[in-house]
Amino acid sequence: MTISEKTNAIRNRMDIAAQKANRNPNDIKLILATKTVEPEAVREALIFEKNFVAENKVQELSRKAPQLKADKVEFHFIGHLQSNKVKEVLKYADCIQSIDRIGLVDILHKQLSAEGRMLNILMQVNTSYEESKFGISPEEAAALASYISQHETLRLNGLMTIGKFGGTNSETQACFQLLCAVRNELERLNLPNTRLTELSMGMSGDFELAIATGSTMVRIGTAIFGERIYPDSYYWDESK
Repeated sequence: MTISEKTNAIRNRMDIAAQKANRNPNDIKLILATKTVEPEAVREALIFEKNFVAENKVQELSRKAPQLKADKVEFHFIGHLQSNKVKEVLKYADCIQSIDRIGLVDILHKQLSAEGRMLNILMQVNTSYEESKFGISPEEAAALASYISQHETLRLNGLMTIGKFGGTNSETQACFQLLCAVRNELERLNLPNTRLTELSMGMSGDFELAIATGSTMVRIGTAIFGERIYPDSYYWDESK
């Protein structure tokens, strides 16, 4: 199958999963996770009226986004964002899904204020409690969301998580259910500048389970572009 055919097949599977869960397929976005994928291959997957592309590393985003700017693409940043890379990522990202600490909020707010604009963000929650992952703990999510809501440059549109690495279906679903529970807790706070309409959860191996649990964004890479040459740990290493 070609990349475009694989993309269409994934979209069809998403639609079927949504229908099984009595959900509207149009409420669920396919986010193309394009780490290490060259722009020519990414372009083959841009088959819809509006396309969403996500990068894990600032270097890749800044290299590929200009080459794809003529295409109908909304760029998301889903990797751990170092403070010294904020200015660069803001040149290209329409949404940052990996907000996980107060210091990052402060730096983003300062830069966005200087640029006179707002940014859509998601808060990353470590629902598996794995030390190898970034993300705020579920117990600390309310405090961080409250802090974010005090900054008018940031629109908190929802939450993001990653299922347990190598987890069983039940362990993975527990991660997704916990994210839903955190979202419900935050909604009760009625925070300003906060919508919480998005739940970014589910990847190539578990996106149908995520959709059944309530995901509105699934991040698909391997199922469309094939296996990467680097291990997952590469994408969470701040030193690279």
